[in-house]
Amino acid sequence: MSEQTPAVTGPADPEHDSTAAYALDRQYVASLTRRVVSTSGRTHAVSSPIGGTPLAHVPQSSPADVAEAFARARKAQVSWAATSVDQRSAALLRLHDLLLDRQDELIDLVVWESGKARKDAYLEVAHLALTARYYARTAHEHLDTRRVGGMFPVLTRAEVSRVPKGVVGIISPWNYPLTMALCDGLPALLAGNAVVSKPDAQTMLTALLAAQLLEEAGFPAELWQVVAGPGPEVGGAIVGEADYVCFTGSTATGRLIAKGCAERLIGCSLELGGKNPMLVLRDADVHRAAEGATRAVFSNAGQLCVSMERLFVADQVYDRFVDAFVARTQAMTLGASQDWSVDMGSLISQAQLDTVTAHVDDAVAKGARVLTGGKARPDLGPFVYEPTILEGVSADMTCFGHETFGPVVSLYRFHSEDEAVERANDGHYGLNASVYTRDTARGRAVAGRIKCGTVNVNEAYGATFGSLGAPMGGMRESGMGRRQGAEGIHRYTEAQSIATQRLVPIAPMFGMSEETNAKVLTASLRLLNKLGRA
Repeated sequence: MSEQTPAVTGPADPEHDSTAAYALDRQYVASLTRRVVSTSGRTHAVSSPIGGTPLAHVPQSSPADVAEAFARARKAQVSWAATSVDQRSAALLRLHDLLLDRQDELIDLVVWESGKARKDAYLEVAHLALTARYYARTAHEHLDTRRVGGMFPVLTRAEVSRVPKGVVGIISPWNYPLTMALCDGLPALLAGNAVVSKPDAQTMLTALLAAQLLEEAGFPAELWQVVAGPGPEVGGAIVGEADYVCFTGSTATGRLIAKGCAERLIGCSLELGGKNPMLVLRDADVHRAAEGATRAVFSNAGQLCVSMERLFVADQVYDRFVDAFVARTQAMTLGASQDWSVDMGSLISQAQLDTVTAHVDDAVAKGARVLTGGKARPDLGPFVYEPTILEGVSADMTCFGHETFGPVVSLYRFHSEDEAVERANDGHYGLNASVYTRDTARGRAVAGRIKCGTVNVNEAYGATFGSLGAPMGGMRESGMGRRQGAEGIHRYTEAQSIATQRLVPIAPMFGMSEETNAKVLTASLRLLNKLGRA
C-alpha cells in the first residue's frame, strides 16, 4: 500500500471525534479538506453508501469565501495566461501519468464516496487520463493563432487568436466524482483560464484529491480553487462571479444557471437530464445487443447521464433479445464494496433509492410487469437496488417520460424503424442514444434521424464518450454547449480578430470621389469572385 493510499491507522471514533472516520485516515482527510476555501466554521458530514460508514466533515464556504476564491484565482490566472501553450500541455501530460500511477488511491476514494462498482470507478481514471492526453497533444491545433483570408489579397492580413475567458466556474455532480470534477476544467486550464470548482457535497474528497494531483502535476497552487456548500447559496455566488459557467446536473437547475448567466451576459455550457433511448433493429446481433444493453442500463447503477432508460426492440428479435437481456441481468453480481467482482454497485443516497423505488412501485401499481429485479437489497447495502427490467410501461406511469437515474429500464416493441425513431424522439430530452444492427451504414443512417447530441452504433455510450475529438452534449432540454473536441476548449475562449491593412486604405484614394471609389470597389469584387476567392 502506497503512502498516499487512505487507510485506517488508529482507533479514532466518529461518535466522539468529528474529524474521525472509520474508512479513511483522518490526517489524510484533513490534508484534502484544507483545500476548501472556508471561513464559515460550518462543516457537512459525509458518510459512505457502503454501510453508512462516516468519511469526513467537509468545511463549508460562504458567499464571501466564494468571492475570495475568485480573487485568488484571478490573481493566479494573469501569470498562467502568460505561460506558453507548451508549458501548459506538459503539465497535462504529467497529470496523465499521475492519474495512472495513483489509480488505486483514486478508485478507493471514488468507491467510498459513491458506492459504485470498482470497475466503474476505474473507467473514471481512464477517461480523465484520456482527456488530459488528448488536450495536451492537440493544444496547438485548438489554440494557435491562425491566418484567415483578408479583405484584399496581399493588402489585408487577418489573424484570429484565442483569448482565455478569465476564471471559469465549474459546478459538478456526484455520479462521476472524478471525471466530472476535472474533465471540464482541464481544457479551461489549457486555454489559460483559472477555475473555481464546486463539487457535490457527497463527493468532495475525490474532487479535492483531483485538485491535489493538479498541483503535483505542476499547475500553480492557486489556479484551481475549491468551494463547498449548498447549491442555492454557493452555486448562485459562483454564477455571480464567474466569467463562464460549466454545469452538469438537472434540467431544472440548468435553467436557473442559464438565467443567471444571461443576466450577466456571460456564457455557459449545461449538460442536463436525459431519457435516453436504445434501438435494437430487426437484424441486430441479439447477444451483442443484450451485452450492450446491460452496460447501457446498469453501469454505475444507472446513475449515468448517458445511460439508457428506454429500449425499443424490433418485433422480429424481441423475444430472443428479452430472454438474453434478462439472463445477463440476473447473472450480475451486486454489492457495496471495494471488490473488483461486483458488477453493479450501490445507489448513492436514500433520496436516490426513494426515487427509484417510487418509479418502480408506481409503474407496477398501474399495470407494468417486472421481468427481473424490482426491489431494494438492504442485505447488500443501505442503498442497493436490484437491476430492474420493466415491460408494459405506459404514458401514465412516472418512469415513462421522467428520468429515473437508477437501474431501471422499460422495454417496448416496435413494428417499423420509422415508428422506433419517432418514439425515440418523443419527449423533451436529447442527450444520448444507441442503435444496434449488423448493417452499420444503415445504423448510422438511423442514428442521424435521432435528436440526440451523441448516438452510438453497436455500443451503449463508450464509443462517443471515449472519442475525445468528438463533441459531447445534449439537444433540446438535455442542455447546451459541448464538452470534448474543439468545442470543449473553445467555449473557454474569446475569438479575437486582428487585421492589418497595407499600402492603401479601404477608402477613396488620391482625391477619388465616393462614386468612383464604389465603381473601383465593385470591379474588384467581381474580379475576386472570378478568381474563386471566398
